[in-house]
Amino acid sequence: MTKMPFWLDPKPVVFPPTHLALSDPDGLLAMGGALTQEWILQAYSKGIFPWFNPDEPILWWSPNPRSVLFIEDLKIRRSLRKTIKKLANMPEFKVTLDRNFVDVMQNCASIERKDQAGTWITDEMLHAYTKLHQNGHAHSVEVWMNDKLVGGLYGIAIGKMFFGESMFAKTTDASKIALVALAMQLKAWGFTMIDTQIKTEHLKSMGAGLISRTVFEALLQQQIQQPFEAKTWQMEIDWIAAAVAHSYYQNAINEA
Repeated sequence: MTKMPFWLDPKPVVFPPTHLALSDPDGLLAMGGALTQEWILQAYSKGIFPWFNPDEPILWWSPNPRSVLFIEDLKIRRSLRKTIKKLANMPEFKVTLDRNFVDVMQNCASIERKDQAGTWITDEMLHAYTKLHQNGHAHSVEVWMNDKLVGGLYGIAIGKMFFGESMFAKTTDASKIALVALAMQLKAWGFTMIDTQIKTEHLKSMGAGLISRTVFEALLQQQIQQPFEAKTWQMEIDWIAAAVAHSYYQNAINEA
C-alpha cells in the first residue's frame, strides 16, 4: 500500500513526529492545517515547513537529510569579496533589513528560475508571512542600487535560529550579497546557523551542507531556546568589514 502523509485538521495545532515523514517524496509529513501564525511557528520550531503549489492543499515537509549553513562555514570567494569591497565605495549601493518585506517576497515569487515553472509563493503564503513579519517573526534582506531593489531574501526567526525561505537576484551576486550581509549580522547577534532546507548548488557553493534530521532537530532545539526578541530588524554592524575579515579567515584556513 502506498504511504500517505497525515491529514491535519485546523485545530488543534499538532504535527505528527517528523520521523514518520515519507521518504518518497523526501520529507513530506502532512497536509492540511492552516497558514496561521500559530501553525507556522509551531512547524518551524519542530523543523517543519510549508511548501505547496497553488492547486494543492497545504503540504508540510521535514526532509532528511537537511541542508544547513553554519555561519562559520560561509564561503565568500575572492571574486565575491572583491565585488563587495568595490560596492562599498559606491554611495548608490546599500543593504537593509526589514525595509521592504512584501516586495522581497513578491520578487522571490516572480523571478524566473531554472527547472521551475510557476511559484509556490502564493497569495496565501504572501499574506501569512506578511502577518508574521508585522509581528516580528519574519524578516527580509534588501540589496539596493540607485534606490532600486536588485536582490534579497526572506525567512523566519525563532530564538537564535534563522530559517531561510527564498532569495532572488536581478543583478549578478545580489542574492549572495544578501546572504553574506545577513550572516554577518546574525553572527554578531549570536546565531550560529541558517536552515537552508533543501540542497541547491547555489547554496552549496556558499558553504551549505547536509546533516541528518536527528542532528538538525537537536541543534534546532538548542537555538530556538536562546531568547531573542521578535521585532523589526536593523543592520547594527559594518557587515562589509565583517565579511572581508571572514573571507580572509576562511582563505587562511583553506590554505593552511
